[in-house]
Amino acid sequence: MRVLLVEDEQPLAGYIVAGLRKHGFAVDLALDGGAALEKCELNAYDVVVLDRSLPVVHGDTVCRRLAVRGAARILMLTAFSAVEDRVDGLVLGADDYLGKPFAFSELVARVHALARRSAPARPPVLRAADVTLDPARRTAERAGRLLALAPKEFGVLTQLLSADGAVVSAETLLEKVWDEHADPFTNAVRITVGTLRRKLGGPPLIETVTGAGYRLRT
Repeated sequence: MRVLLVEDEQPLAGYIVAGLRKHGFAVDLALDGGAALEKCELNAYDVVVLDRSLPVVHGDTVCRRLAVRGAARILMLTAFSAVEDRVDGLVLGADDYLGKPFAFSELVARVHALARRSAPARPPVLRAADVTLDPARRTAERAGRLLALAPKEFGVLTQLLSADGAVVSAETLLEKVWDEHADPFTNAVRITVGTLRRKLGGPPLIETVTGAGYRLRT
């Protein structure tokens, strides 16, 4: 899942980015509203976590512009947490509003909830064949056997399960599971799919579609 964090307080931004990545999100960071709009032009995000008091372009303006595009769900994360502030944020187009200070577990839960509301909507628990994956709890099983997956392996499996048997290109996996610093010419996707296959075990579940990408046998 690809997330953009827009936060100008660098220590807080670093804390949030590290925490979200630990929970398996691919996270990009923008330190001002102008950079956020530029990144959203270049990348497809599932969720944008947006501060309101931003330099260059105010967070309210960023929210309004992104809401018009409708490409990503918006979570406003801001110190302005009075009822009227929350109402203002939702009127601007935010999908959810979380005041600072906040519990990190709640932030993670709200990001997952917003991602499930994206189009097409994703169910809270993903299933195919004998595999079950719960993104919120970060657990995956095959035939009742718990899978010990690294964050990128978990992300790749999430994307393949979400595709419901459709082919997912390596470019899409790189965009959704890695972040903007990923080298487009890297072998990271191929290597991660290989280790994921080994951990899933037999019978083989991930099929390589030559010249197109990967899909799950359902």
